[in-house]
Amino acid sequence: METVAKLQSLSFTQGRTYAFAALFAAGNIALPQLVHLIPGGGLIWLPIYFFTLIAAYKYGLAVGLLTALASPLANHLLFGMPAAGMLPAILIKSVLLALAAAYAAKKAGKISFWAILAAVAAYQLVGSLAEWGLTGSLAAALQDLRIGLPGIAVQVLGGYAVLKALQKI
Repeated sequence: METVAKLQSLSFTQGRTYAFAALFAAGNIALPQLVHLIPGGGLIWLPIYFFTLIAAYKYGLAVGLLTALASPLANHLLFGMPAAGMLPAILIKSVLLALAAAYAAKKAGKISFWAILAAVAAYQLVGSLAEWGLTGSLAAALQDLRIGLPGIAVQVLGGYAVLKALQKI
């Protein structure tokens, strides 16, 4: 299940970096709005992370980090979600996802289902530990794993599918 693709590593000095980050952040703003129409949708589908995965894997760490930081902050400022109390954990997980996805893409050198799975597993594991440290609540830290398995599956399978669709761009 591997596909050769054009992966890029844009830097903070390139205008394209900010354009792509804005585009992916817009996706991370629109998708949660749609998913939150479903009761508990955000907790189940984890939509705020989806385009961060795509951004970091396809365009590298700079685009991934900008998307990871802008998405939760913009959503909070515009819609009050995530709630202020959840914002630190979500920001940490978003940044971890950007780091893990950019690293996995660089190591794999191509679109790899297994690299995407590893990136998602890594950010969930380390992010859950960080959330446990922040909140002191193991239940809160494991919420993504208890409730958000459909969202994790969408990140891996959907992320792979979207990256494969974007492979020539």
